[in-house]
Amino acid sequence: MPTSAKRLVRLTGHILLTLAAVSALVVIFLVLIALTDGAGSGLAAWLTILGAGTALALWRGRHRTWPARLVPFVPAAVAAALTATVCIPTAPTARRYPPALPFVSTQHWDLATGSRVAVYHYPPANPGPRHPVPIVYLHGGPVRGISVQDHRFLRLLARQGYDVHAYEQAGGGRSDLLSMDQYTISRSVRDLAAFVDRLDKGRVDILGFSGGGVVLTRALADPDVATRLHRAIIAEPGPMDGPTAHITGHEGRASARGLAPAPTGPRSTHAPRYAVAFGLMRLGLLTPDTGLIGQAEGDNAFTAADLGSDTASAYCARDAHRIPVEDTAQNFSFSPAASLRVQQTVKDSPSIAPLLRQSRTPAMLMIAECSSQVRQWATAILAHDPAIQRTQYMPGVGHHMWNDLDDNNDRAAAVITAFLQDTPAPLPNYPTHDEIPTFLRDHK
Repeated sequence: MPTSAKRLVRLTGHILLTLAAVSALVVIFLVLIALTDGAGSGLAAWLTILGAGTALALWRGRHRTWPARLVPFVPAAVAAALTATVCIPTAPTARRYPPALPFVSTQHWDLATGSRVAVYHYPPANPGPRHPVPIVYLHGGPVRGISVQDHRFLRLLARQGYDVHAYEQAGGGRSDLLSMDQYTISRSVRDLAAFVDRLDKGRVDILGFSGGGVVLTRALADPDVATRLHRAIIAEPGPMDGPTAHITGHEGRASARGLAPAPTGPRSTHAPRYAVAFGLMRLGLLTPDTGLIGQAEGDNAFTAADLGSDTASAYCARDAHRIPVEDTAQNFSFSPAASLRVQQTVKDSPSIAPLLRQSRTPAMLMIAECSSQVRQWATAILAHDPAIQRTQYMPGVGHHMWNDLDDNNDRAAAVITAFLQDTPAPLPNYPTHDEIPTFLRDHK
């Protein structure tokens, strides 16, 4: 073999060994991040691999001449540089709240639970009859801000004579953060009761969407909280308790997940620090109160584009190429760690079915045709809540039923107002309690 070829083979071998060493150190770093739960913003793991890499380099270079002794340090230096990016914050570490909305004032209420929440009020905006019972909106998330799209829908209800109130659940939007151990589904229910008490307008109608539907369902199963509710609308709920959360079932008709263009805009997950933090949290390898990133930093870093296909999954497949912009970059707020924490407390909770069977609050269930939610999450509520008076299966819409497309907002409003006024439903009462087996069997 020619000398030049031998040199090329040796060089290639050295490069491959270097890459293997760097990769091994990076993998060890990630394992240590998980094992230490990101202690010290990842510095515990980083110092460990730096020390290990340095020790290995000293051992490998012990018999070499001085210039050659530096070569084994290359993998350690490269790995240290790469992994250091996981330890250095690039987003503010103190919470930066969204600026004020131009179309509604933001109030801040201190609740009896200790939560300080951002509150929005849309008084009746029509000259005609006004509904005497206020509506309180519980948004999805579970720990996020109320989107501009949702605000538009709330204004639509106000234009139809409703006194509409909404608040961003603790830790979401413009509401103050809690310590991570305070984010529980039980705290969310207590906050709802405290909000109604602070509103001081008697019993209220509640519209709970997605994660807000879970809070509402659990409120209906709590007699002390349920006494504050006049009527309840559960729209596209998540799982209501641990047994329901562990159900494996089918979703609704095809959504736009995998069909819609990838969301545009900056992503925090393009930065190694947040890609590692959010990725390991999602896999359950980091706890929500990880030492790698603080709650405030994670909230500041997370963007709408980070939701990826989750947004597309809220729309029907046929709408894949016309999905509206749900929020502005300035208003968007999502707390990934706190949301995971709340969801985990739902998964860990015992069945609420026995308590829900005692509910007497008139309720309505809304189910979307192209729902990305597991169907049994909704049908479990229908099966156990005897006070559900009607179910409205919404054709032509996905999980986010009021979405600014076609007449979807008006159709959702018509269903909601008909129930609140106790007038005939715009759609058939489907599925009923007795139709649940057929509904699930037909994969509706």
